[in-house]
Amino acid sequence: QVQLVESGGGLVQAGGSLRLSCLASGHTGSNYAMGWFRQAPGKEREFVARIRWSTNNIYYADSVKGRFTISRNNAKNTVFLQMNSLKPEDTAVYYCAAGVPKYGSIYVSTQDYDYWGQGTQVTVSS
Repeated sequence: QVQLVESGGGLVQAGGSLRLSCLASGHTGSNYAMGWFRQAPGKEREFVARIRWSTNNIYYADSVKGRFTISRNNAKNTVFLQMNSLKPEDTAVYYCAAGVPKYGSIYVSTQDYDYWGQGTQVTVSS
């Protein structure tokens, strides 16, 4: 079992920055995928970024590429999402997720992930 706890959300003006953290506890295997998703009111949960625990294999959604950076601290079992140049359309609840290794998966779908955090609200004002 894996537990995920997000933190770092808040209210920021457009153009500002926030850094989200996801602390993982329990059995997180070395080849797990760690992802960030977001869900705005009335919309489906969408992929933002993901990283593998054991490699620097990183992938971003086109909507955040060049503005967001995902990283990890293995010693602290923590994954980060640095969000710069925030826009009002980035407003959403942001979720951290962990996925066990799955053959052929690129981990951009909610179905690729097995464990979820409770989410943290990010609000970007215009």
